[in-house]
Amino acid sequence: MDYVIKDAVRDMANQISAVWLSGWHDGHDGITPPALVALRTAQSFYDRTLDNLSITRVALCGSDVFGFYMVHQDELYQMYVDRRARGTGLAQALIKDAETRIQSAGHRVAWLACAIGNEPARRFYEKSGWVNAGRHTLDMDTAQGPFPLDVWKFEKTLSLSIPDPSDP
Repeated sequence: MDYVIKDAVRDMANQISAVWLSGWHDGHDGITPPALVALRTAQSFYDRTLDNLSITRVALCGSDVFGFYMVHQDELYQMYVDRRARGTGLAQALIKDAETRIQSAGHRVAWLACAIGNEPARRFYEKSGWVNAGRHTLDMDTAQGPFPLDVWKFEKTLSLSIPDPSDP
């Protein structure tokens, strides 16, 4: 799969939110409280996509969005890959791009939240060098205000030197 990772623009919002909606429900239905699942509608993902467009990078194949991530300071806030691109190495490319972005902003340690019980995500993060720092309660963003949720908090110490993206 040939793709390019670049900053998101408003014209991509529908595709980003569709990947997010599908990926979120794949990873969270059945393991998160039904009240939170009910709040995760197509409109909620679209609205949150627009709210976070300035911190979003996408993986494009042609003009199609196959994955994205959002970075907020030292946090890998969101990351999802379309079903069609799972297992292709795209997720590894996205997480490496996110780590570089966090490191370039001057952060030595990155963190992310993972729903407790999302075993495929847990395995991916651990394979990518992230360490499970235990359970934490975080307030999830919803249209109706914060929703407290117990999550696994993963952390990764980033290298001191910023890698040259032109190096193989």
